[in-house]
Amino acid sequence: MSTFPGSPRLLKGGIVVLDPVSGAVLRVINLQYNPDSLTRTLQIKGVGPETGDRSEALRLKGPPVETIKLEMEMDATDRMETSSSTTGLHSILAALEVLVYPPSDTLRANNDSAASGTLEIIPVEASLTVFVFGPKRIAPVRFTEFSVTEEAFDAALNPIRAKVSLGMRVLTIDDVNFDEKSGSVFMTYLRAKEQLASQSAPGTLGALGITGIP
Repeated sequence: MSTFPGSPRLLKGGIVVLDPVSGAVLRVINLQYNPDSLTRTLQIKGVGPETGDRSEALRLKGPPVETIKLEMEMDATDRMETSSSTTGLHSILAALEVLVYPPSDTLRANNDSAASGTLEIIPVEASLTVFVFGPKRIAPVRFTEFSVTEEAFDAALNPIRAKVSLGMRVLTIDDVNFDEKSGSVFMTYLRAKEQLASQSAPGTLGALGITGIP
């Protein structure tokens, strides 16, 4: 990185883990390197022509289902020169992986409840994960895909180089309530999109080779 005083500060993407009720920050996981590419897919929730009702053709039932996919690279080589850690990439990989596991204490408690005759075990509510990729892109997400490729190891078989492929689905107000923290994060995310759209320079009909719409 350049040491020139005027060079811009490089922002890091990452995952922020929040308490789903209070919104308190539980953990911040920074990406070591920003991905070279990021794939987003929007599945539109239109009413659809199959209803046969022409008045419904332009209606939207809700926000689209947005999915985000990225591949992040990790390398513990630099850390090994400046840190006394002997776990390689184990700790940072584990920090990501536990986000898709129920806590072990909860699993034990559920097992004890089942053994004592409890008829219904309520599914565990996970922490709220928020994907941050710059101040204009802060979205509540749920992990849908998670794969790790470990590419190099130290003498103790700790991974020292790895690639993590993440798939995430943005949580919208169709998934959560307005008055929940996840709902307010999504609405802020949507308003940021609308604000950016308003800043886009409008095109002209002339550039399309037409003077109007018939």
